[in-house]
Amino acid sequence: MAPHTIIEPIAVRHIESYHRALDLVARERRYLTFLEAPPLEDTRKFVLGMIENKHPQFVALSDREVIGWCDIRRHFFPSHAHRGSLGMGIIPAYRGQGLGLRLMETTLKQAREYGIGRVELSVHADNARAIRLYEKVGFVSEGVSKDAVHIDEPLSRRRQYGFDLQSGLNARPL
Repeated sequence: MAPHTIIEPIAVRHIESYHRALDLVARERRYLTFLEAPPLEDTRKFVLGMIENKHPQFVALSDREVIGWCDIRRHFFPSHAHRGSLGMGIIPAYRGQGLGLRLMETTLKQAREYGIGRVELSVHADNARAIRLYEKVGFVSEGVSKDAVHIDEPLSRRRQYGFDLQSGLNARPL
């Protein structure tokens, strides 16, 4: 782990740095649905909504700059509110150092404390590093969506994963 790397809940002071990190990862055109970050004001609204609605969102910081994030957004509909969708990213220079695991475990722990019973995510099927991380944490593959992503060529698949926070059936304790 890089020296001076800390993980903390996202706060207003992180928004601009989070936006830069999101944009950097999005522009790689390999990991996120975004191909670039939304406008800063849209990102600000998203983060403020996450904070206001108590959706777990953590950032990893190095020298006060966001270098990674993980968030779980609870589903809007009451009949689905026991579920949340996970999103995360780490800027290239900090990958492969265990930061994703730390971010994910911290965020999942808070999701459980907030009463979220199930967490779901979708990942590009060729993102082997992320898939290893998700499976290590205890996410279970629940299916594949064919031709789900069109970034350049060819169309690619996405894998769907789920994690049961309440039953304790997943492999790794939080």
